[in-house]
Amino acid sequence: MNTQSINPIDDSSVPIEETRRSQLVEVTIDSLAELGYVGTTLAQIAARAGVSPGLVAHYFGDKDGLLDAAFRSLARRVGNQVRTRLRQVSTPRARIQAVIDANLAPEEFEQRTGTAWLAFWGQVLQVQSLKRVQSVYQQRTLSNLRNSLKKLVPPDEAQRLAAMIAAMIDGVWLRAALSGWREADSESARALLTAFVDDRLKQAAPAAAAAGDVVVGRERARASSPAAGERFASINPATGEVLGYVTAAGSAQVDAAVGAASKAQPDWGAMTGTERARVLRRAADILRSRNQELAELETRDTGKPIQETRVVDVMSGADCFEYFAGLAQSLSGEHIDLGPTAFGYTRREPLGVVAGIGAWNYPLQIACWKAAPALACGNAMIFKPAELTPFSAVKLEEILLEAGAPRGIFQVVQGFAETGRLLTRHPDIRKVSLTGEVGTGKAVMSDAAQTLKNVTLELGGKSPLIIFDDAKLDNAVSGALLANFYSSGQVCSNGTRVFVHASVKAAFLERLIKRVNAMRIGDPMNPDTQVGAMVSEQHMHKVLSYIERGRAQGAQVLTGGMRVTTGELKNGYFVAPTVFDGCRDDMAIVREEIFGPVMSVLEFEHEHEVIERANATEFGLAAGVFTNDLTRAHRVIAKLQAGTCWINQYNVTPIELPFGGVKLSGLGRENGRAALEHYTQLKSVYVAMGDIDAPY
Repeated sequence: MNTQSINPIDDSSVPIEETRRSQLVEVTIDSLAELGYVGTTLAQIAARAGVSPGLVAHYFGDKDGLLDAAFRSLARRVGNQVRTRLRQVSTPRARIQAVIDANLAPEEFEQRTGTAWLAFWGQVLQVQSLKRVQSVYQQRTLSNLRNSLKKLVPPDEAQRLAAMIAAMIDGVWLRAALSGWREADSESARALLTAFVDDRLKQAAPAAAAAGDVVVGRERARASSPAAGERFASINPATGEVLGYVTAAGSAQVDAAVGAASKAQPDWGAMTGTERARVLRRAADILRSRNQELAELETRDTGKPIQETRVVDVMSGADCFEYFAGLAQSLSGEHIDLGPTAFGYTRREPLGVVAGIGAWNYPLQIACWKAAPALACGNAMIFKPAELTPFSAVKLEEILLEAGAPRGIFQVVQGFAETGRLLTRHPDIRKVSLTGEVGTGKAVMSDAAQTLKNVTLELGGKSPLIIFDDAKLDNAVSGALLANFYSSGQVCSNGTRVFVHASVKAAFLERLIKRVNAMRIGDPMNPDTQVGAMVSEQHMHKVLSYIERGRAQGAQVLTGGMRVTTGELKNGYFVAPTVFDGCRDDMAIVREEIFGPVMSVLEFEHEHEVIERANATEFGLAAGVFTNDLTRAHRVIAKLQAGTCWINQYNVTPIELPFGGVKLSGLGRENGRAALEHYTQLKSVYVAMGDIDAPY
């Protein structure tokens, strides 16, 4: 038997009685974990603590008093964890997750604590004092859940759903405890609850929307956002630490930005293309000169590895400005011969003030993709970055001013969905370009319709990657890795449905798993790190919930499938690259966009079959084909319903090629000459060269 003596009191600021009581409570929890409720007595606790039974009785009276204090200590610890987590989040959905994560935290599944909890749960019906502690603990959990749910669903549903979540928290924990922690662990339990809550909120979304809330993804924007003028934090997803704060813009700030843009745009639009091009080229040069600084900022804000942000995020933005600087000089209409008495011509003119709304996975690159063509065509742009990654767009505004752009031509406003809606509904903004989720795209399009704004929507995807039996397997594996695990899988065009011909599937998987297992997960600031963090804790739990759904629906995890919390990663939001085999087309992991490092491998036999299966999705952003038969490659690509395709490559997006999707993956195109069509309006001019012959 282990003994724990009462230690001398070193800190005179802590009352000796309080310290001794706390030490005795800890000894009691040890005893409960080893001997259970019946075997734990005052005498036994005293012997373990190296004190007299009379001293234990002095502090607690009897066994019930001692166990009551121990039970309160365990409940208090969970309550403190809940409060700590709640202080770190602001949205209703995140607050629900905080309650789930605190109650099902790894320490609650630890043998000592878990067994002590189990001992108490077995006595609450017989011991009134324990029942009171349990009642307070459960009511607090219900209250926290109800208060958050009322902001997401109708009150009656909030009451019912809170009770169900609380019951599931207790139930999944109890099941794990009764199985000796073999049938469930903290990670899987939290993922299960997360998937359940997301599913119920998704079902409730139409009712909430009908009641007047704006549905953005799985949250209601009105309930989740700071008010105008309030600050909100940006979190480093690799460490959980606050990077800094920005202030949410309201109607006054947006109106001021639109006013400044409207004032600056006419002169900017009247410049020659060559004059605008000089500013854009200088911006490209400054971006390249500040590559390291901006890459580090992007890595801290997104959690992506520095080896990616240093060679892609900033440099691709610079390439974009350089490319559209060239197009600005050649921006022109066309001449139309109408015979000997007339001719016509067209002019490409700027729209005026336009808005860009960015996503969090490529904050700087997306800001450049939207700003460069808009400015090249003579427009002014107001850009709202994603609230999770607010900083690099501010740097782009500074760089453009340094490059010589007039003040007001490119401005950044910060905020959540409400700020975005102020842009999409503003009568003086003539176009909105959004990169985001399908639900957000539909809301933007609806708002834009009120003033007939132009829209470009680059939305989500669930893209197919098809590997035929004659493909070079090493290249195909490389393509699949790029299509699933670059940027920790947080890429809209990812080819997450990997269709592999049955005859080469085994060889493909063998090479794939070997290379996935060799990938280095670590501190994103370390140049050797290949896999960084998910962008937020909430998004991490969404990804983990899909992994659990995949398991539950019968798919087999070949590698990965868990959160990574080892060493310096313990406070970050890391998910191991995950490969599923044994997938069916009807599984959630195959049908729904996960936006994380999760690959689903599917088997096929025939070309016509795989084309039909690849197209059986509401999305149509991207697709890829690996084969040595280029005739087949072109034939298959022609039949795939996707806007951006690759043959024997994946996720390479040169600025010269238009980028965008079909079906629910979006409208319009970014990059290439096609982008000019979306940032200009065409004016037709008829020029008479003779007299007018009027019939009256």
